[in-house]
Amino acid sequence: MTFSFQRALMLGVAGLCLSTAAQAADLAADTDQTNLDSVLVTARPNPEDPPAVARARKRLSETPGAVAVISSEAYADRFALGLNDTVRDVPGVFAQKKFGEDTRLSIRGSGLGNVNHNRGTLLAQDGVPLNEADGYGDYQLIDPLLARYTEVYKGGNALRFGGALLGGAINMVTPTGKTAGADNLIRVEAGSFGAARLHGEVARQSGDNDVFVGATLSNADGWRQQSNSSSARLSANLGHGFGEDREVRLYVSGADLRQQIAGSVTLDQALNSPTKAGAGNLANNYGRNMRNARASLQTTWRLSDSTVFEGGVYGAWRDLDHPIFQVIDQESRNFGAFGRLDWTGQIAGHAADLFTGLSWRVGDLDARQWLNRRGSHGALQAFSRQNAKALDVFAEGRLFVTPRVAVVAGATYGAASRDYHAYKLSGVASTFDLTASRDYDWLAPRVGLLFQVDPDSQVFANLTRSVEPPNFGAYSPTAAAGFAPVVPQTAWTGEVGARGREGALAWDVALYRAELRHELLGFVVDADHPASTFNADKTIHQGIEAGLDWRITPRLRLRQTWAWSDFTFDGDAQYGNNTLPVVPEHLYRAEVKYEHPAGWFAAPSLEWTPRGAFVDYRDKVRAPGYAIASLNTGYTRDGVTVFLDARNLFDKRYVATVNPLANAASVSAATVKTTAAFWPGEGRGVFVGVSGKF
Repeated sequence: MTFSFQRALMLGVAGLCLSTAAQAADLAADTDQTNLDSVLVTARPNPEDPPAVARARKRLSETPGAVAVISSEAYADRFALGLNDTVRDVPGVFAQKKFGEDTRLSIRGSGLGNVNHNRGTLLAQDGVPLNEADGYGDYQLIDPLLARYTEVYKGGNALRFGGALLGGAINMVTPTGKTAGADNLIRVEAGSFGAARLHGEVARQSGDNDVFVGATLSNADGWRQQSNSSSARLSANLGHGFGEDREVRLYVSGADLRQQIAGSVTLDQALNSPTKAGAGNLANNYGRNMRNARASLQTTWRLSDSTVFEGGVYGAWRDLDHPIFQVIDQESRNFGAFGRLDWTGQIAGHAADLFTGLSWRVGDLDARQWLNRRGSHGALQAFSRQNAKALDVFAEGRLFVTPRVAVVAGATYGAASRDYHAYKLSGVASTFDLTASRDYDWLAPRVGLLFQVDPDSQVFANLTRSVEPPNFGAYSPTAAAGFAPVVPQTAWTGEVGARGREGALAWDVALYRAELRHELLGFVVDADHPASTFNADKTIHQGIEAGLDWRITPRLRLRQTWAWSDFTFDGDAQYGNNTLPVVPEHLYRAEVKYEHPAGWFAAPSLEWTPRGAFVDYRDKVRAPGYAIASLNTGYTRDGVTVFLDARNLFDKRYVATVNPLANAASVSAATVKTTAAFWPGEGRGVFVGVSGKF
């Protein structure tokens, strides 16, 4: 690994900011901090946080590892459409928009080789997985406006949800009648590319009962050809209390989503004609249309002064119409149950706590493929059934060996099964009979240390094993070879870090190194068959995640995040020690926000990648680096907020993310550049909104 000029520059910028901020900390130590939009978790939460957010930050501060909490206030005054808008200020989370709500998500290199959708990170709402039972995830299910706050557990720090994924978990928590920000809220937004969105909420509490109902309607023409979208979402949360820490809640949600797909293009097209869709996408009306409904019944029940039970059951239905190279028509049903006991007490006179629980999931999916007649169904080409089961049994305990030092130990036992049956269709030569199944089980231990330096700061370290069995998409079944010979991805990840608050500063820094075996990597086969999967031998993911909030004056705040991501093969027979594609080595974000006493604010921001990510495993081509400037401004008075969110002010043409390519040693860089593997970043856009609480 060479020490490049860009790396030196980035390290210098980060060091200068930290040094300057440290010198100013004493000057601003008495500042009244009201940094409600912070995502950083510190040992003692910001006293200005809403109670529900403060409780979440306190709970996550007990984790010996990197975590974050994003309150809805963090994006209440900007145009937040998808997950990438929600988690943008979380250090080390790579989330770039591809189209609509679809996001390229990677935490510490999770799902790095995934061409489409989510893999390697658990997405959940109110603790209930949004992922299918085989681990496949879909970003379209996420509406940031229907979350009170969002929790991010990086890597093994997600043990509380069971599982053992490299990327960890992102959990969106729905408002209740007690925690919503207002009894009534209405929000109207409009802007570039024909975007329009209407959102409303009602929250009520009466005695032991409370209810929250929220709905969002949206439509957009899209910046590119073939990118029109529309959606309708509804969420309800009903609760009944039986005394302190005892309640039962019913969550119900549904959505009807329509999204065209412009697709990836060549490098030249991405930089010189970025609004044009891929030729095949336009000709065949590529899209992703989905209806879904979800319900869960959950309870929190205090069993004693020291023990609390949380658990629930849930079910989800999804109907997918997905015209791509063929029309993918799927209907899936997922069911599950989970339970967790939290105990707090003493062991041999030392403070201690423990949680233990299980998560069980089962899903079945009927999949049909039809000829694509410009987005409509032609003749039936294939039919298969996919069934998946998963079980996680987990526990983690902390023992304070001194009042400030806690030793942490835990583990997950996991089991998963995959059953697949493809049916031969009469009169269709390309179809085949295939019945195949796979069963997996594993143990993923975890040890850690948490040192409470003072009431406001902590130092932590941990070592965790992660395991990810392949999902159905990774098997790529064919008549000739059946399931692809892929095996589970495993890793040992070590992490050390610190978080805290001192005067005007709040910080969160983590260093990690993961040594992986059999990493599940994907590549584009061709434009019509965009995904295939293979196991690498050994790979290494290491990096630094750093976040710094500096309250320079009572009205002026500087926020910075920086991620250094060094993901490489480790002596691979084909690729040596090459850098892995998709995630850029450096990603820096900064925002300066000024809040005037009269109620208006202005927040210019910068996103900077000095060098873009590699596109292929042979490191022949990088996407170009870029710097994007944006501006968010607005005014709040008497519960009414008006805002303007102007993005990519200078209309920079850039590549937001790429699809990974596997190419032969003889393939030239010119060939890589002319492969449709580049997703253009969105051009200049201006969005305005008004919201009222009453």
